[in-house]
Amino acid sequence: AEASQGTLQTIYEFQSMITAMTGMFISNASLYDGASALAEASLMAVRGNRKCSSKHVLLAAGVNRNYRRVAEAIAGSQGLTFGDIPLDTASGTTDLKALQQQSETPVAVVIQQPSFFGTLDEIDELTNWAHEQGALVIAIVNPTSLAVLKAPGSWGKFGADIACGEGQPLGVPMSSGGPYFGFMACSEKLTRQMPGRIVGRTTDLDGKPGFALTLQAREQHIRRSKATSNICTNQGLMVTAATIYLSLMGAEGLQRVALASRSKTRALVERLTAIDGVSSLFSAPAFHEAVLKLPRPASELLPALAEHGVLGGYDLSELYPELGNALLVCATETKTEADLDAYESALRAVLASG
Repeated sequence: AEASQGTLQTIYEFQSMITAMTGMFISNASLYDGASALAEASLMAVRGNRKCSSKHVLLAAGVNRNYRRVAEAIAGSQGLTFGDIPLDTASGTTDLKALQQQSETPVAVVIQQPSFFGTLDEIDELTNWAHEQGALVIAIVNPTSLAVLKAPGSWGKFGADIACGEGQPLGVPMSSGGPYFGFMACSEKLTRQMPGRIVGRTTDLDGKPGFALTLQAREQHIRRSKATSNICTNQGLMVTAATIYLSLMGAEGLQRVALASRSKTRALVERLTAIDGVSSLFSAPAFHEAVLKLPRPASELLPALAEHGVLGGYDLSELYPELGNALLVCATETKTEADLDAYESALRAVLASG
């Protein structure tokens, strides 16, 4: 691997950017996707939390339930269990009062910021509560949002212990579902529990700078069944794309993308909630997603919107049936005023057709 200095340097630059964005100590070379990154983070928390013998992981209300399904499938066979902190259905954030009613001591608490609904939780309060219980904090973050929101390393009094997420927003095409990549970073004390490859900077026998895979004693080809993970690769092509994207955008460019995405989503919500029967479901501040309450099931409206050339959003009825006729919408920096007008016109027409 050390013969591929260009590849190793790219990964090293990627790791450096991820640690800078998350405010954490170290990053790995990437994982398969955001959901499997959560599974790996949960297993990592069990190994790394020496103060707690529990294998119970507590998820804040806004954690993507598809992520939970993947985490249960991967980590459940190793004895981990997963529980939820209830949702405050008025604000769309974690019900902080319900924290006091948790009976089982968690080994880790997972907080997604922004949440799956786009809402922003009281992360400092949640982080401090988790640490007071002796639990580690796993942060799931949208990397674009880190240009304007507090980095996980600064959450609460001591910061999150592990940060992970989906890297697709960093210049990777949607491609009808993949391939994407997951990212992970952690605090210094958890470095040797990190799954996956890590590239370090070094010097050769002649004193010239170079790059090498490091801390390999964690990995499967050395520790076999005692390795931190069975992943022994990374999403190199996607990581290369993300590294180029971040290099071109820079801190200022990424901030402009984040602010534009939030602005476009707010503009879209204002247009759509002006339609009779359509309203915002949650009151909490949000980033660049929002949940709308519709007068009819989203499963009926989305195919009709598609006929108008509009991908209307994500029907929440399967994952969150308790929310009723709820639709998750998002507008990024790529959307124009004409796109927003087209969505509004299409939804008006579909609802009017009855």
